[in-house]
Amino acid sequence: MKIAVLGGGNLGRALAQGWVAAGLAPTGDVRVTRRQTEKLDDLARDGFEVGDDNRAAVEASDVVVLAVQPQQLKELLEDVGPSLDPEHHRVVSVVSGASIAGLREALPHGVPVVRAMPNTAVSIGESMTCLSADDGDEQALTEAVALFDAVGKTLVIREEMMVPATALCACGVAFFLRCIRAASQGGIEIGFHPEEALLLAGQTARGAAALSLKEDTHPEEEIDRVTTPRGCTIAGLNEMEHQGLSSALIKGLIVSARAAEGLYQE
Repeated sequence: MKIAVLGGGNLGRALAQGWVAAGLAPTGDVRVTRRQTEKLDDLARDGFEVGDDNRAAVEASDVVVLAVQPQQLKELLEDVGPSLDPEHHRVVSVVSGASIAGLREALPHGVPVVRAMPNTAVSIGESMTCLSADDGDEQALTEAVALFDAVGKTLVIREEMMVPATALCACGVAFFLRCIRAASQGGIEIGFHPEEALLLAGQTARGAAALSLKEDTHPEEEIDRVTTPRGCTIAGLNEMEHQGLSSALIKGLIVSARAAEGLYQE
């Protein structure tokens, strides 16, 4: 499979690196484009095909990944549309807010389109990716699921849920990282050196996430296992709730979802 990633920003780079690391394609079969090609020099040194010619990248590939900023999408589609062959190419869009219907209007008739919302953890094989496609594009959707299963976990959802998925999965990486940073800062205040506090906070968060993904379990069940009457855990949890921990996370997700909904329209 030859892949063109049109848009070598943070997410586009992470996708390219993640797929190569997962063994889906050698670096020479993954093309990454960007206007400022000097920012792709490190990828070029690693063997990736890089450049600023989107049409050439499309013509040399099977799967075309749209990974530009929403405000750049219209120009990109006008550029590469004539080079897309419905009999050969499959398009996967990771552009926030860009609907499948909107993409179809700008692409040649019959080109299979899959909408995906991964996060930057694709680079280490730990992404949570939501995918959606129209009826009739099941084969392209199956192929896209295989692509993103190689760099994490996937969930096929209705397209109307893609904006909420953006907030919870894509923006969510930053939210959880901020929680880890806060925990490490607390660790410093109670006596650990910064590097020790970050290790302890990060690994503890990793363990908590793994526990939450166990079958037939719920976060509250795992919380109950570590809380005891008049204990230190429940004391800390209650103080965090008094300070608005859960409310702040929920409100942040809602605000991010509203912002994501207007990205492409703007």
